[in-house]
Amino acid sequence: MDLNIKEEGEFKYLETNPGKPVLMLLHGLMGALSNFDGIIKGFGNDYNVVVPLLPIFELPIRKVSLTGFVGYVERFVAHKGYNDINILGNSLGGHVALLYVLSNQDQIKSMTLTGSSGLFESAMGSTFPKRGNYEYIKQKTEDTFYDPAVATKELVDEVFDMVNDNGKVIRILATAKSAIRHNVGEELDKIKIPTLIIWGKEDKVTPYFVGEKFNELILNSKLVGVEKCGHAPMMERSDIFNQHLAEFLNSLK
Repeated sequence: MDLNIKEEGEFKYLETNPGKPVLMLLHGLMGALSNFDGIIKGFGNDYNVVVPLLPIFELPIRKVSLTGFVGYVERFVAHKGYNDINILGNSLGGHVALLYVLSNQDQIKSMTLTGSSGLFESAMGSTFPKRGNYEYIKQKTEDTFYDPAVATKELVDEVFDMVNDNGKVIRILATAKSAIRHNVGEELDKIKIPTLIIWGKEDKVTPYFVGEKFNELILNSKLVGVEKCGHAPMMERSDIFNQHLAEFLNSLK
């Protein structure tokens, strides 16, 4: 597998196995490729696991929005010529996936959501009043997980540096406000494709009832609750996550 980041025009992305069925992963607001290590390793041989890096910190500030990110994904898919996509999104990436599917359902074979925004989320709020306080950011990062040890020093340092960069924090806040504006609750009944919803039972950012509501509103969906797990099941419970994802994808063959 080629795990190097490719750059083509405006696009930066990882692609494991061109020619295989596409499994496209969309990361969250402060997500990174490392969030998807378990999925890439578990599925990268049998699928073309594709991770486009959302241009949260590259787009002009006036275009930093959910609509801007969906447009980016649309251009990326057209550039690569993908079809029959299995799309998977975590947190903000789930929200982008939902909006993308609502506009491009004919290109999508399946959707998987985990800790997705779009109905309700409780993250860092609309400001970072203590962004210079390392312990505060450490606590907020640990709150993403059931087991705080998953929030390694490297991960905390990455988040701390991000929220203390004025240019980045403006974009983070603009994205968060755009996510709140783009509530998809009234549109979810339009989604007809098979959908798997994998949710941490102890998710503090998008609590488990949010996963239940997605399951209620998306007709052809299945909900899997993961015990002792927070907002990123694919990181914290990768074995369980991959097992359910594999069963779901195999059922579509």
